[in-house]
Amino acid sequence: MWIVRLALGRPYTFVVMAVLIAILGGAAITTMAVDIFPYIDIPIVSVLWFYPGLGKEEMEKRVSTNFERTLTSNVNDIEHIESQSYSGYSVQRIYFHPNVKIDMAVAQVTATMETALRNMPTGVFPANVLKYDASSVPIL
Repeated sequence: MWIVRLALGRPYTFVVMAVLIAILGGAAITTMAVDIFPYIDIPIVSVLWFYPGLGKEEMEKRVSTNFERTLTSNVNDIEHIESQSYSGYSVQRIYFHPNVKIDMAVAQVTATMETALRNMPTGVFPANVLKYDASSVPIL
């Protein structure tokens, strides 16, 4: 009941407060960023090797292991590497430390891929180096 007495005693104060709340609320609504998926900086780079006709075990021995060894000696700030080899292609996910400059890491991985390509079996296609981005993942 005390707030009603205060509002009746000082009507201009409450009118000014209501107008301020309306103006600041409208300004907050128009300047607030709206996104279903906010920007998430996950430092992951994927490397996809393709060699048709090579079996799963041979792909692991001749491509994946060779490339992983080259990566660990030439690329900085690697946290860990995950590899999956399939018949005809191989996927490496390179996880970096959180504070790494991901564009520089992609450049180092690409340069390492180009040098490792010389030690691969003849006929191996150059790998696709992809920066993982949460916004590039399909929704469904």
